Amino acid sequence: MIVATAGHIDHGKTLLVKALSGVDTDRLPEEKSRGISIDIGFAYVPTPEGGLLGFVDVPGHERFVRNMLAGVCGIDLALLVVAADDGVMPQTVEHLQILDLLNISRGIAVVNKVDRVGEARVREVTESVQRLLAGTTLHAASVLPVSALSGSGIDELRARLFEEARNIQARETQGRRFRYAIDRVFSISGSGTVVTGTVFNGQVKIGDRLMISPAGIPVRVRGIQVHGKAAGEVSAGRRCALNLTGEKLDKEQVRRGDWVLDETIHRPTRRIDAQVKVLAAEKEPLAHWTPVHFHLGTEAVTARVAVRRGESIAPGASRVAQIILERPIACLHGDRFILRDQSATRTIGGGTVVDPFAPAVRRNSSARLEVVAALSADSAEDALRALSAASADGIDLGKFEAAFNLDQSSAAALYLKCELAVLGRGERIGLAAARKNQLADSIVAAVTRLHRDDPKSLGLELAGLPQHIQTRVPDWALSQIVRELAQAGKVELAGTRIRRPGHDATSNPEDEKLWQRVLPCLQKDTPLPPTVKEIAEQLRLSEKAVSDFLHRKSRGGEPIKVMVDRFMLRNTIERLAQIAANTAGAKPNGQFTAADYRDRCGASRKLSIEVLEYFDRIGYTQRLGDARRIRRPLDQALAAAAAGAGRAKP
Repeated sequence: MIVATAGHIDHGKTLLVKALSGVDTDRLPEEKSRGISIDIGFAYVPTPEGGLLGFVDVPGHERFVRNMLAGVCGIDLALLVVAADDGVMPQTVEHLQILDLLNISRGIAVVNKVDRVGEARVREVTESVQRLLAGTTLHAASVLPVSALSGSGIDELRARLFEEARNIQARETQGRRFRYAIDRVFSISGSGTVVTGTVFNGQVKIGDRLMISPAGIPVRVRGIQVHGKAAGEVSAGRRCALNLTGEKLDKEQVRRGDWVLDETIHRPTRRIDAQVKVLAAEKEPLAHWTPVHFHLGTEAVTARVAVRRGESIAPGASRVAQIILERPIACLHGDRFILRDQSATRTIGGGTVVDPFAPAVRRNSSARLEVVAALSADSAEDALRALSAASADGIDLGKFEAAFNLDQSSAAALYLKCELAVLGRGERIGLAAARKNQLADSIVAAVTRLHRDDPKSLGLELAGLPQHIQTRVPDWALSQIVRELAQAGKVELAGTRIRRPGHDATSNPEDEKLWQRVLPCLQKDTPLPPTVKEIAEQLRLSEKAVSDFLHRKSRGGEPIKVMVDRFMLRNTIERLAQIAANTAGAKPNGQFTAADYRDRCGASRKLSIEVLEYFDRIGYTQRLGDARRIRRPLDQALAAAAAGAGRAKP
C-alpha cells in the first residue's frame, strides 16, 4: 500500500513518517539545513503479513505544491497531518482540495503535536478537522491524536495503517499494459540510468522492452528493486526502482513527469477532452482560453482551457472542456489531474481525462459531443456500447484500446461481448454488428440497382462505394465487407469493380449480335487473330466501339486481352502455349529463345515476343536472360491471373 502525507509546513509530516518507519525522508542538504521538506521523500515499513507500506512524504510549503502533486499521484491512502497548536492552515486546506480532486477516498487524519497543548485544544482541532473533511472524498477518514516526538498514539496509527493495508483491494493488473510514473532519475556507476516511481497499471519483469513517453525512447528493464531489494517483477500499486538500458537512452533526456510504459500505449498528446471541476472557493468562473498549470501523474505543464467561446465554468461547477497543452504528454482515460492558476500560487480545480486523443476541430459539434458523452463512461464496456451506437462511421480501435489501456486479449473479449465487428488489421475500426449488416445490405442493394438501371455497366468501382451508399466508413473497411459478401456469393469481384454474381455486361440482344460478328474474326487466329483496328475495318465499325465492346466482354473471361490492341480466345492461347511447350521440349535443357518460338509459331519476331511477354506476366513462362522455360501449367497460370485481376485492393 502506498501512503502519502499531506498538510501544512511544519506540522510534523516528516517526523511522523520517521516515527512510523525509522527513516528520515529529508535527503537533500538544503532540507537538512533549513529544517523543511523541499522535495518528496520515501520510506518503507514491512507489514505483519509480509507486505510493505510505502510512504511518500511531501513538502508542505506553498512554494513546493508542484512537488507535493508529484508525490500524491498513484497513492492508495492519504495521511492528512494537522498540528494541534496551529490547527487548520492554508496548505491544510489546499492539500485536502487536491486530494479531493484526485478522488482519493481512503485516508487517516492525524492531529500531531498533542504533547504541546491541552486536551481541550486537541478536541477543538479534531472537530475542526472533521468539519473540514465533511463533503470531501475523505469524509469517512478517522481522526487520530498523536505525537511524533513523544511517540504517543504512534502504535495505534501504525496498527490502523496495517489494517488499511489488509483491506485494500489489489489494483487490476490482468488485461492492462504496463504504465509507470517517474518521480526521480539518477545514475549509478556500473548500472547506468535508474528511475524511481509508482506502477499504475499492469506488471513488469526483468528483460521487458518498454518506451519512455512522451519522448519515445526505447528501453529494456535491466533490473528491478523494491525497498532496496532485487525483484524479478513488480505489479500495479507498488513503488519500485527500475534500472533501464537502451541504445538511445541518455539520463539527461529522462525527467520527472515521464512515463515508462508498453509501446502500444505510447501515444503522446497535446489535446485532452476532460471533465473539469472548478473549486467552489474560487471567486471567478473559469473562462475560455484561461492559462493554467496542468498536473497529471508526476507531470507539470502549462496549458489553456477551452470551453465554448463566450461561456465559462462557474465555481463549484463541472463540465466538459478541452485542455490544450504547451507540449505533448502521456495520459489515458480516467487519469485525474489538477489545475493551478497561471502564477502557480493556488489550486483552482481539477478533473478527469475523458478522451486523451481529442481532435482539434469540431470539438463542439453535436456528433463530437455525443462521442465525448460516450467516453465519459466509467468502464470500457459502457463506453464501447455507447460509442458503437454513436459512431456510425466506426470506432478507431487503436485509440480506444490505448485510451482504456486494454491488452489484445481483453480487447478481443470485450468486442465479442459487445457484439462489435472488427474491420482491418494494422489500422482497425469497430462497427456494431447491426451497422455492419446494414452496410452489407446497402452494398448489395447498390449493385442490384446499378445493374437494373444500366445493364451494360461493368459494376460499381470500389473507390466510389462510400458515395454510392452514403457513408464515411473508410474504403478499406468497406472492401473487407465486400470480400465477405463475395465469399458468401452475394456479389462478385471483377478487378476493382463489384458486380452481381454471373453478371455479363454484354448480355443483351445488341451485344450478342455484335459478338456473333466479332467471334469469327477472332477464330481466324493463324498465326494470330487480327487486332482491334483490323476487326473494326473488316466489320466496318468504329475502332472505339469494337474496343469498348471487347473490353466489356473480357470482364467475363472470354476473350482475353493479351496485347494492347489484340484479344484472343482461350483456345487460341492454349494453342500458342502448346507451341511454347513443344519448343521447350525440343531443347535438352528445356530453355528456348524468342527466335525458336517465332520459327514454330509463324508470327513475326515482334508479335512472338509480345505473346511470350504475356506468358511471362501470367507466370506460364519464366524469362532467363535471352531464354525462357515453362514455369507451370497453363491452367494454373490463367487461374492465378484471373484471381489477381479480381482481387480488390483495400
